[in-house]
Amino acid sequence: MQSNSLDTHQKAVQINLDASKYGTFAEIGAGQEVARWFFRVGGAAGTIAKSISAYDMTVSDSIYGPCGRYVSRQRLETMLDCEFRSLTDHLGDRRGEGTRFFAFADTVAAKSYTRKDDWHGWMGIRFQASPGAVPCQIILHVSLLDREAVSQQEAIGILGVNLIHSALYEADPLATVRQLLDDLSDQRLEVDLIEFSGPAFDHIDNRLMSLELVHCGLSGAAMFTPGGKVIQPADAFHKRPILLLRGSFRPVTNVTVDMLHSALAQFEQEPDNQGEEILVVTEMTLNNLLQGDAIDKQDFLDRVDILRALGRPVLISNFGEFYRLANYLQHHTSKPIGLVMGVPTLRQVFEEKYYNDLAGGILESFGRLFKNDLKVYAYPSLDPDSGAIVTANDLRVAANLQHLYNFLVENRHIQPLRDFNAEYLSINSRDVYRRMREGDPNWIYEVPPGVALLICQDHLMGYDPAAFER
Repeated sequence: MQSNSLDTHQKAVQINLDASKYGTFAEIGAGQEVARWFFRVGGAAGTIAKSISAYDMTVSDSIYGPCGRYVSRQRLETMLDCEFRSLTDHLGDRRGEGTRFFAFADTVAAKSYTRKDDWHGWMGIRFQASPGAVPCQIILHVSLLDREAVSQQEAIGILGVNLIHSALYEADPLATVRQLLDDLSDQRLEVDLIEFSGPAFDHIDNRLMSLELVHCGLSGAAMFTPGGKVIQPADAFHKRPILLLRGSFRPVTNVTVDMLHSALAQFEQEPDNQGEEILVVTEMTLNNLLQGDAIDKQDFLDRVDILRALGRPVLISNFGEFYRLANYLQHHTSKPIGLVMGVPTLRQVFEEKYYNDLAGGILESFGRLFKNDLKVYAYPSLDPDSGAIVTANDLRVAANLQHLYNFLVENRHIQPLRDFNAEYLSINSRDVYRRMREGDPNWIYEVPPGVALLICQDHLMGYDPAAFER
């Protein structure tokens, strides 16, 4: 992939020949892979004030202070703090008026004799947007997908040059995200977190940057807290049971809350979840956000703002099929996983047309989906013709799959939700959204009070109460 007209060599040369930019490189783990590019192309004296690699833990601690995990965000930020402060303290008086100082750092666990998998790292740059300015910062988390150490080292080097060049020359953070894969591909690495901070990025919403990571193929998923802070999914999921609800959340309704409450009550009763801290997650896929090939960014932000009322972290993914989502979660935790869905969605899961790209078809998809005793918790629906309540126990699928469906229900892989509020079953989010836009005031009774307040106060999803008071 190449979104910038310059290749890696040309980017390093441009930075080396630019006397207005000067910095420090601190790299732990994979080696001096980023600094090596600037030495290799020539003219590094114009860019590099210092290059350091503190491999020994005792030496690293003596420089940056003790740390529980050496490949971590905490260690990266300590490195950036220390190196940027040292650079400006020593050189600020001499050349600070005409120089944009920067500190680049990475801490990486690449393939080695002792590490056979889980190859990943943290990378970041702290830099001045203009000489003497308060510094800005970009940090990211990367997973390495190459199978050989030398290829991983090469990928880290290229990624680092891309990050530094974009930070120093690119004003648009969206362009920065897209340029991370210049001279690389999504088959070589994955970036599942990026965060922009500092005066030059005060107008940036990092939730949009998370969305862009998924949209441009840098990551299969990205995650942030209810307050909007981006977090690394692997850290959030690590060794925790996960209960996940997928939806469009346009808007959150009383059904949404009832689904989560009833599913959590059942999930907590599983023997393996006793005494565990369950992580409850709301998830949206790109399919729920795309309008044609584009994403309405304001609509996305409105939906995640509404989700704040639930107080749950939000996952954005490109895993259209549930088995792909399940495989992603199973990669990050060995604890129980529960997926919450309505009966209509469960019926769609049993449509064979969605699995034509799998050699084993629907059987292969279910083998992947229900691996490690994953549970599906199905919220009932109303039959549109009879008005009867349809639970997971009553659902009829294609005749050739009914025995398979019955097997999954009998073995409790699929469980009907028990303690639901039947009064909410007639609520449909699309109908709520339509009536909200048409000015029907009764929509507020079908969403949680906190959600209605947010929509009205912040005019979310284009709703303006004043427009219907005339």
